[in-house]
Amino acid sequence: MSDPVSVQIEGRVALVTIDHPPANAISRAVVQSLRDAVAGAVADGEIRALVITGAGQRFFAAGADVSEFPEAGGDIAIGGQQLTLEIERAPLATIAAVNGMAFGGGCEIALACDVRIAAHTARLGQPEINLGIIPGWGGTQRLVRVVGQGRAMPLLLSGDPVDAQTALEIGLVSQVVEPDELIHTALALAERLAAKAPLALAATKRAVLDGMSLPIAEALEVERREFSGLFATADAREGVTAFLEKRQAAWTGR
Repeated sequence: MSDPVSVQIEGRVALVTIDHPPANAISRAVVQSLRDAVAGAVADGEIRALVITGAGQRFFAAGADVSEFPEAGGDIAIGGQQLTLEIERAPLATIAAVNGMAFGGGCEIALACDVRIAAHTARLGQPEINLGIIPGWGGTQRLVRVVGQGRAMPLLLSGDPVDAQTALEIGLVSQVVEPDELIHTALALAERLAAKAPLALAATKRAVLDGMSLPIAEALEVERREFSGLFATADAREGVTAFLEKRQAAWTGR
C-alpha cells in the first residue's frame, strides 16, 4: 500500500499532501503519516515552514475515516489529538492550504495550523453532531478560539458547513484565492515566514498558545519570559546589529 501522505521539500518549506482516495479521509494510517511528516520537518533543521493540503481539488480531507469507528471507538480521538497538538506546537510556521472540503478531522487539522488559506471552492465544517458524536480532535476548543463562541456554536450544534467566503468573513480562514493559485499562494507565504528569525517565530507561537487562556497579568508574564529569553540568542544580537547597520539579517537559529 502506498503512503497516504506525500512530502515535497521546496527550499525551507515542506509541502505535505494528504492523498487518500476517494475523499482524503483521515484514517489511522493517515494520522500516523501526518505525524511522521511533521516530526520529520521539525527534526530536519533546515525546514522552517510547513504547508498541509489535500490531493485533487475536491477534498482537503473529508473527515475521519468513519469505517474505523466501530473498531476504534473513542480511542480514535487519541491519535488525532496528538496530531493536532504536534502541528500546533511545531516550532515552524504551519499553513493549511484548504483546496476543497475540510470536514470533521480535516477542519480540525486546518484549525491546528497557524494560518489557513482557502480556494474559493472550499467548504469547512464540523458535522460530527449528525453522527451522534462531537468533534474529538480539538474542534470544540480551537473553533471557539479562532472565530469566537457566538460564531462557533451554531456551526458545532448544527453541523452545517460554511463556504470559503463565509469562512473568510468569520475569520476561519485569512485569505481566499482561485483554486489554481492556492498552492502557489500558500508556498509563497510559507517562504516569507521561513525567512523570519526561527527562534523568534517559535517564541511567538509559544507566547500566543501558552498565554491565550490565562488572565492578562499571567499572559504578560509568559510574553515577558519569551521576550527576555530571546535576548540571550545570537539571532537577537544579529537582528539588532543588522538593523543598525542597515543590512539584511542572517539568521542561524541560535
